[in-house]
Amino acid sequence: MIYCGIDWAERHHDVALVNDAGRLVAKLRIDDTAAGYRTLLDVLAEHGDTGDSPIPVAIETSRGLLVATLRTGKRQVFAINPMAVARYRDRHGVSRKKSDPGDALVLANILRTDMVVHRPLPQDSDLAQAIAVLARAQQDAIWNRQQLSNQLRSLLREYYPAALEAFGVWQNGLCRPEARAVLAAAPTPSRAAGLSRAHLRSALRRAGRIRGIEAEADRMREIFRAAYAHQPPLVEDAFGKQMLALLLQLEAACTAADDLAKAVEEAFPQHPDADVILSFPGLGVQLGARVLAEIGDDRTRFADARGLKAYAGSAPITRASGKKHHVGRRRVKNDRLNHAGYLWAFAALTASPGAKAHYRHRRERGDWHSQAQRHLFNRMIGQLYHCLQRGELFDEQTGFPSLLAEAA
Repeated sequence: MIYCGIDWAERHHDVALVNDAGRLVAKLRIDDTAAGYRTLLDVLAEHGDTGDSPIPVAIETSRGLLVATLRTGKRQVFAINPMAVARYRDRHGVSRKKSDPGDALVLANILRTDMVVHRPLPQDSDLAQAIAVLARAQQDAIWNRQQLSNQLRSLLREYYPAALEAFGVWQNGLCRPEARAVLAAAPTPSRAAGLSRAHLRSALRRAGRIRGIEAEADRMREIFRAAYAHQPPLVEDAFGKQMLALLLQLEAACTAADDLAKAVEEAFPQHPDADVILSFPGLGVQLGARVLAEIGDDRTRFADARGLKAYAGSAPITRASGKKHHVGRRRVKNDRLNHAGYLWAFAALTASPGAKAHYRHRRERGDWHSQAQRHLFNRMIGQLYHCLQRGELFDEQTGFPSLLAEAA
């Protein structure tokens, strides 16, 4: 049996192959190019790599063109956490030395000694991988949009409080197209005070607003013409230029988030698991796509529901030593899935009577809000695992039988 370890970098990758006895049988350095990938595959073939019996590979990343090339066929690719690699490195020497060829050898020996305790990358379908790319990009775009919105709000507080008052009554506030259109037309409070009703109506129409234009124009005109403290004129103009530059970034972030959301809405319903995921209360297209992106569609990825719960961070973890026994929340987890699970549990409170009863039951037992939410997510993701394995839709009576009876 031959095991392969790859220490990857931006421009080159170090490769080491070891046999069952731990003897180094081959080592090389390849470029991060198509020619380098072909060289790697040729070396693997020389040492017994075939389509039916491929050589397993350990690497410290789960993405990239190199990983995509290695995952063709039946080959098992193991993404080893760099922190775990650092612990294994200490087994081979106490001098704490480190080198790229040495790390490749450590990775190969990890598979030789402990391959059964590491999980290979899941064999997800191409559609599931495409949905994962879109869902994660859309989530990143939303986070980026919120960060830029917070920066813009902080800047407006320094010189333009009237804008915050005018847009504070709207949901999503500064991220709305109406707010961005008005700020582009009046970047400073002095210019905002000079806007007429016609200018405000025109800005609202350009942003796509259809109803309530007259009332909104009158309301904002009164706010902009009220008495506020002002910065000196030159300083105010400088703030206005800074705000316009930040507004351009926010405009791009909002456009990216909307475009990626449309792409997710087109791709997610095409997946066979979409009907099962959307049958759960609290899961819509966007949130359901995020859940699918993180758990994938490889049915053999998790041995049971407990493995999925641990991966999501909803299952508690026990630390016991002697007389000490502590049960707490899990910190090592998939952060994206855990974040989606919190939103899922929160939305399920209004969409499912059983979920609401479960949440109330946990609160009555003394759980804090986040603890009760995590407990609800832990229960529902276990039910999701069961439904996906059997191809069944969620049923409220089956999911929360006793709690629904008590609530009735």
